[in-house]
Amino acid sequence: MITENDVRHQIQAEMRAAFPVVEGRLSRFYAMQEYHLGWRNEDLTPTTADPGKLIRPQLVLLACAAAGGDPQRALPLAAGVQLLHDFSLIHDDIEDDSAMRRGRRTLWHIWGLAHGINAGDAMFVIAHLAIHRLSDRGLPAERVLTILRRFDEIILRICEGQYLDLSFEGDLSISPDDYLTMIGGKTAALIAGAAELGARAAGASEETVTALADFGRAVGLAFQIEDDILGVWGAPEQTGKPFAADLYRRKVSLPVVHALSHSPDRERLAELYRQPVLGDDAVKQALAILDAAGSRSFCAAMANEYHRAAFDALDRLHPSTDAAAAARDRLRALTQSLIGRQY
Repeated sequence: MITENDVRHQIQAEMRAAFPVVEGRLSRFYAMQEYHLGWRNEDLTPTTADPGKLIRPQLVLLACAAAGGDPQRALPLAAGVQLLHDFSLIHDDIEDDSAMRRGRRTLWHIWGLAHGINAGDAMFVIAHLAIHRLSDRGLPAERVLTILRRFDEIILRICEGQYLDLSFEGDLSISPDDYLTMIGGKTAALIAGAAELGARAAGASEETVTALADFGRAVGLAFQIEDDILGVWGAPEQTGKPFAADLYRRKVSLPVVHALSHSPDRERLAELYRQPVLGDDAVKQALAILDAAGSRSFCAAMANEYHRAAFDALDRLHPSTDAAAAARDRLRALTQSLIGRQY
């Protein structure tokens, strides 16, 4: 029986296979990218560090299986989706001026801004090269071309979401709907795309493709909203971040957006957020305003609503084999495990 660990190893092996073989001075260029992926230390010696949850590539494989396909044939696609996600993280770290990720220094913080941008650009290309390898797994050229076109359309949605996120910085007038539009691009687009593209790799009907894309979008929105809850109320020993980290960063996440729209103390919250730095006392005040406004319960209810939508989308699937039914059940179990997650 193939375990989740086996799958994670297969995904990372396929990611490695997408990298070109080089020697000499160019080897350092790719080694920097491998550092970001957790495959090397800062001195570029080999290691095994936390690669992240790998939820997106796992969704590719499970969606492919749930749609009646062979997930082994979709491995290059899973690798490409994860490499695309990691490319976006390299550039996110630059745009957010982040010095740390997954407990390690960020790529750009070690080697500088120019190298960080260039390494991210290269990983963007390698993600595409990974997907081209679907042809080697026997997928028809027309299907591979359709997947690549949709892949690029999804990337554009991610860039649109990132634009909105950057535009919203310091804007205390955005509504919950504005915020959901932003995370619909920045976070949910790739998770929806992972499920959709997995179904397309299987050669599924448009009805099945749409159901799995709807499933992925709902999971993606719920995932980000749960992240926003943890960013304010998460326990440090479980999240690995300081308590109320998003408030200290003055991040305008969904709980804050809700309180700014609904709290009678919205002006005081806005006043706190306009300060250049939030100290402990200011964070306590902001937290009290969010708690009084019921912002946590609002976000939890919204996340649960999207989880229900994800389950409804899975119910629209009609598996034709036992393997497809088992994959659908694993998608359902994965969704269930994300409800009320603590990290």
